[in-house]
Amino acid sequence: MAETNNPFPENAARESAANGKLIQTEDLWKTYLMGSEEIHALRGVSLEIERNEYVAIMGPSGSGKSTLMNLIGCLDTPTRGSYWINGKLASELDDDQLAYLRNREIGFVFQTFNLLPRATALGNVELPLVYRGLPAAERREKAQDALRMVELADRMDHRPSELSGGERQRVAIARALVNSPSIVLADEPTGNLDSATGAEIMNLFNRLNREGNTLLVVTHERDVAACARRIIHIRDGMVERDERIR
Repeated sequence: MAETNNPFPENAARESAANGKLIQTEDLWKTYLMGSEEIHALRGVSLEIERNEYVAIMGPSGSGKSTLMNLIGCLDTPTRGSYWINGKLASELDDDQLAYLRNREIGFVFQTFNLLPRATALGNVELPLVYRGLPAAERREKAQDALRMVELADRMDHRPSELSGGERQRVAIARALVNSPSIVLADEPTGNLDSATGAEIMNLFNRLNREGNTLLVVTHERDVAACARRIIHIRDGMVERDERIR
């Protein structure tokens, strides 16, 4: 199966005015209608993320941090404002273009792992490459490499029910990495893990960042956020504080 053709028209992939920033948002708003009431989940968020940064977005429940992650991850579109990822103006793309962008630019890691229960670890990691349309032999090689990267070379043929929670999250991280994305987005990546296993996953994130991966972790836990090199604090849909910690 041939790789899907790039769906962007020439004028839809305009270079960002962000001087090469990987991520840039300008005055980003997300508003929901609840009956006659407007709920402003985001209120004019502007931020920039460089390549190879390790950033945590932190805030209490209802602060807007998950809404922001959904917009950065091209899972939703803003009510108003602009968002660029890797030079593409994502806030003006249609659903097909956003799907294409997600597959190539973004790797997702979820709290609940989101693995296919009947597929092996290798099969789960191959999945983004299936959507990309790569040949079977190439998919298998890339998936094996990604599983070796997270130290699961000996668990490739195991199904999720045969893996520990930490191993399942490592499979999910390998799946996020397999397409060599521009950025990995992790939503509460240790939320379903005990403290020791969670620490192992955060150590893995540190290593991946040292190896050149850009990471964005959404969390409400201070100890998870403290593993990052920058913490963006969100409250009431706005950036309350942008803290560089190392």
